[in-house]
Amino acid sequence: MGTRRVDHKRLVHDFSSTVRDASADDIGALLTEYYHENADWQGPAPVGKLDGVDAITTGFWEPLLTSVPDLQKNEYVLFGGSFDGAEWVCTTGRFVGTFERDWLDIPATGGPIWIQYGEFHRLEDSRIVETRTIFDVLDVIHQAGFRVLPSLAPEVVAPGPSTQDGVLLDDCDQESSDRTLQLVEDMIFEGLHSYEEAGLEGMGMEEYWHEDFMWYGPAGIGTTRGIDAFQACAQGPLLEALPDRRGGNHISRIAEGNYCASTGWPSVTATHTGSGWLGLPATGREVEMRVIDVWRREGDLLAENWVFIDIIDLLEQLDLDVFDRLRTHPMSLR
Repeated sequence: MGTRRVDHKRLVHDFSSTVRDASADDIGALLTEYYHENADWQGPAPVGKLDGVDAITTGFWEPLLTSVPDLQKNEYVLFGGSFDGAEWVCTTGRFVGTFERDWLDIPATGGPIWIQYGEFHRLEDSRIVETRTIFDVLDVIHQAGFRVLPSLAPEVVAPGPSTQDGVLLDDCDQESSDRTLQLVEDMIFEGLHSYEEAGLEGMGMEEYWHEDFMWYGPAGIGTTRGIDAFQACAQGPLLEALPDRRGGNHISRIAEGNYCASTGWPSVTATHTGSGWLGLPATGREVEMRVIDVWRREGDLLAENWVFIDIIDLLEQLDLDVFDRLRTHPMSLR
């Protein structure tokens, strides 16, 4: 198992390293070296679901490399694990390059761009057979100078782990991995799920988080430091807007060493009954949230959390079509 997992991690890492030398003309050939021809690829709106290497090539990679021809795919977290009998590799990082041509109807700036991403890959027989990825499309829109939403906290280019040890290409200590997974599961299924009975202040986040932990959220929410700021800017507004939310619906939840990650498609379901979150009034709508979470444990507590949410898809469920506004009324977003 250990050797197979190492091989899977190195395959995913090699793909990311090789992308920097790829172009829109040859990315399809590169994908066939790493992906199964019938691979299932699911990303955020407006890209969505792509079936098979040809669709992944034309639906995502060719447009991205045409728009950002000098693209680099820089990982700062990479690790693997098994969930429900399947082998997964999780990576987190950023695409970096020059935004030379429009992408997804977002006007090019001609300058540098950072696209923050999280992704899960399921592998079989040394090929990627499934990818679930969320890249921060709303942040790209904001970088291009169009302000769709006010942010609850500062929007930053999230750094990698402060310990600079997030790319785990070799085997890791199983005891450490189990300890990390247990802490995250306790936080999710005991701490976060206690909101209905205990309220925000009674959820006991100090049992799971370092006092000054860093929470790197998506555009529209932003980045916070410490439990108080996290509850004020991220957790509190979310729980007030979606008080009946039901989370933990994961298709993968893995840990290795000090790192853990989970994803669900959707991960959270809820009713939008509270106002103010993301600057929107309550709609009463049933909503779903696609989420990727990545955590780093330090000692007995969690020290860093990178969070990816398909915000564009969520806004569409609340009747806010970001790309329609960008196409038809761009000046209203300046």
